[in-house]
Amino acid sequence: QLQASGGGLVQPGDSLRLSCAASGFNFNTYTMSWFCQGPGKEREFVARILRSRYTGYADSVKGRFTVTRDNAKSTLYLQMNDLKPEDTAVYYCAVARPSAILSSLQDPAVYDTWGQGTLVTVSS
Repeated sequence: QLQASGGGLVQPGDSLRLSCAASGFNFNTYTMSWFCQGPGKEREFVARILRSRYTGYADSVKGRFTVTRDNAKSTLYLQMNDLKPEDTAVYYCAVARPSAILSSLQDPAVYDTWGQGTLVTVSS
């Protein structure tokens, strides 16, 4: 089970930190990712972190967003800085299938478990 939180209404240039609390599985052995879905859009990859803490990002968020994990707390984080109106979306955390290869981790189809989503709205 995944429980995302931390979304809200912010102004352009502001920061937010999203959290995703995991339970019911061995969190520290899985690749975890964040996706987002804006109004009228498909769900899109944002960031991923392997159990080794090796990270990857969508080009649109590189240099602004940072994904981390606290295995002791079974929690995934997404630090979002310099937010832009185009970042407005519902953000979801997800657990990758153990069989997923690195090159496939931007595909929502390789994720079996999803959090409920948390809404981020960036507006002046």
